[in-house]
Amino acid sequence: MNTDQLRALFSKPYGARGPSEAEWRELYADDVHFSDPTQERQGIAAYIAAQEGLLRRCDDTYLTAGAIAIAGDAAFVEWEMGLKIKGIEFVYPGATRLLFNDQGKICDHRDYFDFVGPTFGPVPLLGGFVRWFYKRFVG
Repeated sequence: MNTDQLRALFSKPYGARGPSEAEWRELYADDVHFSDPTQERQGIAAYIAAQEGLLRRCDDTYLTAGAIAIAGDAAFVEWEMGLKIKGIEFVYPGATRLLFNDQGKICDHRDYFDFVGPTFGPVPLLGGFVRWFYKRFVG
């Protein structure tokens, strides 16, 4: 997989459809392992279900790729994801580490991002507490 293919995979403007099951299966191995701060999944069917579940829960989503680095059988993609849910936009900056198998398909996909701050920060009342908590204990 090259930089252009990864940029296309990690790009989805608001209003555009997400990848189809066939498109996921072209890029991901049947035994793909997926993990992020909220879940861990094994196998292509579980991976697709996770992606489709996210799209179903949101009114709309976007994904924009930033820096991309490929070294041997690994790639790193910096990205920003936006989720619109019930009139509130949540924006998550993050990065993904991908590992490729001998066929060039993604066999391991790990997302790194702060789930708590962007999720609860924009929510009235709760957002103030989260910002205070981060300042007091994290920052």
